[in-house]
Amino acid sequence: MGDSALVTPDHEGWTATRSIGIIRAEPLIARWLHIWLRTPTAKARIDEDVTAHVEPTVSLDTLRQMLFPLPPPEVIGAYHRAFSLIEEMIALYGETARKAVETADTLHDDWAAPAERWETRPLAKVAASKTGKGSERSLPPTLPEHSADVIAPKDLYSLPVPHVPRFRLLGPAEDGALHPPGTIVLSTRSDGVHTAVLSRPATPLRSVVAIRPAEIEDRWWLLHELRSRSGAIAGLAQGRNGREISALALRRLEITWPDRYSRAEFHRAAEPLHEAAQLLVSRIATLHDLRNALLRDISAKAGILREPATESAERGTGAAHRAEIPLP
Repeated sequence: MGDSALVTPDHEGWTATRSIGIIRAEPLIARWLHIWLRTPTAKARIDEDVTAHVEPTVSLDTLRQMLFPLPPPEVIGAYHRAFSLIEEMIALYGETARKAVETADTLHDDWAAPAERWETRPLAKVAASKTGKGSERSLPPTLPEHSADVIAPKDLYSLPVPHVPRFRLLGPAEDGALHPPGTIVLSTRSDGVHTAVLSRPATPLRSVVAIRPAEIEDRWWLLHELRSRSGAIAGLAQGRNGREISALALRRLEITWPDRYSRAEFHRAAEPLHEAAQLLVSRIATLHDLRNALLRDISAKAGILREPATESAERGTGAAHRAEIPLP
């Protein structure tokens, strides 16, 4: 609730569905509102007025009466350029990272194509798998001294590539539940399988399966095998929308398993591609941090950013510059 998008010429005339509010303003104001609505101040204000729980909404009256700071045009232009460049770089890095992983997918498909050359084995013979337990609600409200990343199923659903520098949740670093870097974590949905390779220790929650290959050098082959069998794995899941996947169901999955020499060759071919994707994902995280820092800075300045009065008006009234949030 509260997310916004700026309509571009490519989307002119598109239809907005229910629960989407349309804000029309001159281009300068529209660009500024798109930035302001993402600040912590604006999000907190919107959250206060959200109604309903099944389908949360914010009324048009709330939006019409919401106050916002209005800086000078040159300040709006500077912020707009900064945010546009950050978003363009995020999009560029994201697309490049996806292409790197897709290239590794293609290499795998080519490697595995002559299926008669390779034997097939159940997953249980080549990797150890374990289903996570607990839910977000079961996490302690305060973090212990020793904490680690915690992975919920939804954290894997929208990943552009199977690499994450850090996860959204933190929890206690419990022995036995913590999985080392190089472990593959997997969840399912009706649209298929969603995976990631851990770059640092993490704990999966319920409906997330951790898969650890017997040899760390086999992780890229195993990852792309699982990605290539997305539909078959989703078919093993149970529950509403196919989201309940277990290690027990996955252990019986038959996968293509080349000889050790061929797996090592694939590892050498895929490793640079995944290293590139990991580097780009790390840079995207840095850009997200930069964007969030700018949004926090805007919130902090909300009392002093305003549209200045004309010189003649100030001379006539003798009014000094005041820190205030003007009316919209």
